[in-house]
Amino acid sequence: MPTILVVDDEKDIRDLIVLNLQREGFASIEAADGLEAFKLAKKQQPDLIILDLMLPQKDGVSVYRQLRDDSRTSAIPVIMLTAKGKLEEKISGLEIGADDYITKPFSPRELMLRVRNLLRRTLGSGQSDVIESGAFHLDRKNLKLHLHEEPVDLTTTEFKLLLVLIDSPGMVKERAELLQKVWGYNDLIQTRTLDTHIKRLREKLGAHGSQIETVRGVGYRFLDQPRAGE
Repeated sequence: MPTILVVDDEKDIRDLIVLNLQREGFASIEAADGLEAFKLAKKQQPDLIILDLMLPQKDGVSVYRQLRDDSRTSAIPVIMLTAKGKLEEKISGLEIGADDYITKPFSPRELMLRVRNLLRRTLGSGQSDVIESGAFHLDRKNLKLHLHEEPVDLTTTEFKLLLVLIDSPGMVKERAELLQKVWGYNDLIQTRTLDTHIKRLREKLGAHGSQIETVRGVGYRFLDQPRAGE
């Protein structure tokens, strides 16, 4: 049974989310402020976090960055929940690495759909748990990457992005396809989210970052080997 950490300073909202999670068969834990949220995330290591941005003690963005900087919590997927509904604020939230974003007031049914979809992507869907490609060893189940048998610390979004690319080596993945498969975008929007994550992913892969090739005006593809001289 997946466990969801619900972080919101408004008890009525927490109660509503928890009630709907229970109806879906999920276990839940609750936090009312940012400090408590991070402590519970470290201790309980939930399968997903629903994180409000406007929190006492420590705001949601600070909590999110703290989660990503700690190896015990860096791979936990996060849905940001906030009253801020402007497109640029949504894009900003996604660009720092959030897996999804929903605004208040929200539909409990829509939130549960996003929770199910995100858990389905991150916990696997019956495919082989392990992908091997050259020096790359990807564990779908645990969202872990080893490169030359050494662990590489990736966020959930970075891991999903690499997984989509490495699943089809040599094939060009269009920007729209990557945005849909990794972030769930179903329409074309102007965002630097993809480029920002590609840049970070390349940096973490070191010399193997050159295996993610830019196809100008189209998208990206994963190469079988690092490019010569890089």
